[in-house]
Amino acid sequence: MNLKEKLTGEVFTTLSKTADLFGKPAFLVGGYVRDLLLNRPCKDIDVVCLGSGIEFAEMFLKQSGKEGHIGVFQNFGTAMVKFDDIEVEFVGARKESYRKDSRKPVVENGTLEDDQNRRDFTINALAISLNKENFGDLIDPFGGLEHLQRKIIKTPLDPDITFSDDPLRMMRACRFASQLNFDIDPDTFEALKKNKERIEIISKERIAEELNKIILSPKPSYGFKLLYYAEILHIIFPELVALQGVETQDGRGHKDNFFHTLQVLDNIAAYSNDLWLRWAAILHDIAKPATKRYFPKQGWTFHGHEERGAKMVPHIFRKMKLPMNEKMVFVQKLVRLHLRPIALVKEEVTDSAIRRLLFDAGDDIDALMILCRCDITSKNNDKVKKYIANFEKVEQKLKEVEEKDHIRNFQPVIDGQLIMQTFNLPPGRIVGEIKTEIREAILEGIIPNEYEPAFQYLLKVAEKRGINLNA
Repeated sequence: MNLKEKLTGEVFTTLSKTADLFGKPAFLVGGYVRDLLLNRPCKDIDVVCLGSGIEFAEMFLKQSGKEGHIGVFQNFGTAMVKFDDIEVEFVGARKESYRKDSRKPVVENGTLEDDQNRRDFTINALAISLNKENFGDLIDPFGGLEHLQRKIIKTPLDPDITFSDDPLRMMRACRFASQLNFDIDPDTFEALKKNKERIEIISKERIAEELNKIILSPKPSYGFKLLYYAEILHIIFPELVALQGVETQDGRGHKDNFFHTLQVLDNIAAYSNDLWLRWAAILHDIAKPATKRYFPKQGWTFHGHEERGAKMVPHIFRKMKLPMNEKMVFVQKLVRLHLRPIALVKEEVTDSAIRRLLFDAGDDIDALMILCRCDITSKNNDKVKKYIANFEKVEQKLKEVEEKDHIRNFQPVIDGQLIMQTFNLPPGRIVGEIKTEIREAILEGIIPNEYEPAFQYLLKVAEKRGINLNA
């Protein structure tokens, strides 16, 4: 097969010219070739050449006639060149061998065949010749093109060796399956299960990176289910696995919170590409195993799982090497608040309850409402429709109250400094209590968040406490 008709851009013309001047074979390889055949957009090009990838990159930049910088990674023998909006990475063909205790290979110069042998999957082992004499020829030693057509993830060599050598490839197998909606070849999947313990030699950072890519895939539940059935998830994310299962007592069971969580995650994926909102979906019920109780009259309960779950979020983020910044705080907030809008559905919605929700959620109210809407799952479609209809009433009320009272992220017009100045008070508990009382009055709708009525209310609160003006 020849693919030169698909290689029409200036970057390919320059690469071909460079390959001939370099005097050695050069090839497009890896993800770019795969995505080209799948008609998926890709801005990252990988080039393998015989000889020095760094020297090839230098020659390529010169031939391009463009002003640019070469990023050289001497330790890896690779170089990166920016060509318009495309990143081109160059590397010399390599042969790799592994030690049992590390995924870092011993690297030697090699042939194209050696380079293809070291690739993780057949669909990533495809290569396209760049030299003029055979420009565009597809080199496919492992049937990668057929596997693309059949939508199969399969290793080029023995999967047992492939995964044992570099266990991160097990995560990558599940990630590609999830991103591309491919099946994992049965022998390849068996090797996943067999080598699952090897995942422990992989750094938490690299695992998190692959996990995040699964989470951002069109249907992330698929990737999680693959990790679950391969029992890799049990090692990298035991807190999530703990949600699986249904306990029955007196003939009464509860929903399987693991599969419910995956459904919520898929629901979110249909609404938003926000990685951290998707993480909130994953963690919203994470404390249910710890809070599960059975009462003969009530059945199964999970009281306080939202608060307990919020406390678990920093621990999970820290352990999994996820960012301990505003992203974590956002997820924690949504886990803590995720029952609040649902609770409003079940009762008459008051303006004060809406104000409090708006105040507590702030700018994250929209994300919270998406999470809550996506949390409505049931096998009973009528039940879902009823909940959604009630939920939409809450959304409408939120809109009305927000337009009227502008409560989102509001700051009371009376602050601690003004209280201290007005009554000549030192900083302390009394000032905080007065401030809280005024804030509560605003949230309850007793007074508007305007200076004059709020100040008059302040005078009344102070008088009640025996505090005189300008004391």
